[in-house]
Amino acid sequence: MPDFRLPDLGEGLTEGEIVTWLVAVGDQVSIDQPVVEVETAKAVVEVPCPFEGVVRARFGEPGEKLAVGSVLLSVGLAAGEEPTPAPSAETGSGNVLIGYGTTDSPRRRRANRRGPGRGAPPQTTPAVPTQPAPARTASAQPVAVGPAQVVESGPVRPSGVAPAVISPLVRRMARENGLALDTIAGSGPGGVIRRVDVERELAARSSAPAAGRRIPLKGLRGVVAAKLATSRREIPEATVWVDVDATDFLTARAALPGVSLLALLARFTVLGLTKFPELNSRVEGDEIAVLDEIHLGFAAQTDRGLVVPVVRDAHTLTTSGLAAAITDLATSARDGKIAPAALTGGTFTVNNYGVFGVDGSAAIINHPEAAILGIGRIIDRPWVVDGQLAVRKVTQLTLAFDHRVCDGGTAGGFLRFVADCVQSPITAMADL
Repeated sequence: MPDFRLPDLGEGLTEGEIVTWLVAVGDQVSIDQPVVEVETAKAVVEVPCPFEGVVRARFGEPGEKLAVGSVLLSVGLAAGEEPTPAPSAETGSGNVLIGYGTTDSPRRRRANRRGPGRGAPPQTTPAVPTQPAPARTASAQPVAVGPAQVVESGPVRPSGVAPAVISPLVRRMARENGLALDTIAGSGPGGVIRRVDVERELAARSSAPAAGRRIPLKGLRGVVAAKLATSRREIPEATVWVDVDATDFLTARAALPGVSLLALLARFTVLGLTKFPELNSRVEGDEIAVLDEIHLGFAAQTDRGLVVPVVRDAHTLTTSGLAAAITDLATSARDGKIAPAALTGGTFTVNNYGVFGVDGSAAIINHPEAAILGIGRIIDRPWVVDGQLAVRKVTQLTLAFDHRVCDGGTAGGFLRFVADCVQSPITAMADL
């Protein structure tokens, strides 16, 4: 009654954990039939049995770890059945696992048992023998070693023959990385594909130069990339948005020389932060620091990439003073003359992404701030005014906020306040 032992699955691992038994005691198993799922440090694989017969005993339960070489199954004969030779270098399963290599395919082996003339033509895919092979002629060079090692490459796989792999893990590794096995030259005996062959193909793919140009993530671009990555990694953000009638907003802007749409939106943002100060904050350790000063950042596109200049103490400035500060900082940024200190220390950011022709955006919060407000393009849309359908100038306001510093009620309240200011700017300005 042969014992089937846990093979080395080609990973150089020392143990595997039983996930699921695929057979029960008393079941008839055939050569190459998967009998158990085993999880290694690399993957979950189905392990095929190299013996044929009836399962007499199983060793190990799901969740139990077994060392490589431990007995998995004991396989015996059914009543009245003649013994079937165990896999060897002459007759075997055809399923190549380290320690269970064979030289013949199961199709040929079964054909030989049925008798001549009825089987499929012999396969030409020798695998890994389990014992040292006898000396061969000079024309054949493969050398076999013990059950945990394979050395020397064999002949190239003949054309039209399905590729053989050294273990299910190697087959899965190729599949998950999008490699076709029939394009890989195997270095094992008879062209058997080993793990090193798949790794060689992956290394060649990764080292191949990609078409196009490369832009180093360094300098200003590198700093921006690092901050955005930190924001995504550390801030649990949420986004709320609202459509707004901006017809009067455009009228108010036209009546204020030197005041841009962004500056007017910045003014309403400062007013909103004085009413909802939770959004003018940051998380420091296990505390929320609500800040007294409003240092308002605004996104500015330059030839060197996106930068966020900061208007210090924006809450102390008039509308015209805030507009002048934004203009000066934006000009310095685009000319590449802005001081590094003017790009740090913000407590809240506004962004006019409408200049790029988009309606909305789930913007990334400028870490370590707690929120960012954006405005989309202003376009003609149907809008109901006093119960009548009219064509109005409509825009979308979007607020992304750190859900740790406030809930949706606060964020929604702030956004609604700013939206009301955009919709009725003259009223909002009159209250200043």
